[in-house]
Amino acid sequence: MRVCAAPPFAPEAPRADDPRWRAHDLLRLARLTPVEGEPDWVRTAFARAPFAVVRRAQAAPGFVAAGVRGATRAERFGTWVDVEDIESSISPEVLLAAAPSPARATFAAFVALAALRETPGPLHDFVWGPTGSAGFELATQAPTLTESSDLDVLIRMPQRSDAATIHALAAALAHAAQRAGTRVDAQVETPAGGVALAELAQLAPGKKSRVLARASDGARLVADPWQPS
Repeated sequence: MRVCAAPPFAPEAPRADDPRWRAHDLLRLARLTPVEGEPDWVRTAFARAPFAVVRRAQAAPGFVAAGVRGATRAERFGTWVDVEDIESSISPEVLLAAAPSPARATFAAFVALAALRETPGPLHDFVWGPTGSAGFELATQAPTLTESSDLDVLIRMPQRSDAATIHALAAALAHAAQRAGTRVDAQVETPAGGVALAELAQLAPGKKSRVLARASDGARLVADPWQPS
């Protein structure tokens, strides 16, 4: 997040994860409470699409850490959502059943997503779905992707996978990206947090001994992402 609001709870308040919402879930909100220091574009963005994206940060009971997306990459605002304002949530994997409008289905990121969804391969052994601009547009139906947008995906991997599977996943995503003329960036959700698939593929003796795992209580380098932080 480029900017983040101060928490609406005391600094010493106990914080935890609420299992009802996970990082990258999209929350449809009845309202978004204004906060001090909020950028001018936030109200316009929320009126256009009343959604926020769950971010990796712990919150006091009754709140969820979330982010609002604006019209450009620079417009990202981290804030805190009152759980009473949440109307529904959409996970990335649910968005695999959603389709872009026909006029926008030819955008490279959507072409890559369709190829990954429809082509047999190692990805189908996992729970996965689109995040980022593609996921936001599929959930909200608000035009968000551009012709140059990358495709971001989340792959859930709660159990350890061997190196051959990791490399097969990376190869499948690279092939879809090359055919569509874009990039596919994958984050793997492990017990230690979110890890970039590209980093995970290099985790081997003589290459990389640790990877960066992003969890709700912070980011850290880990040797084994299947060991919870």
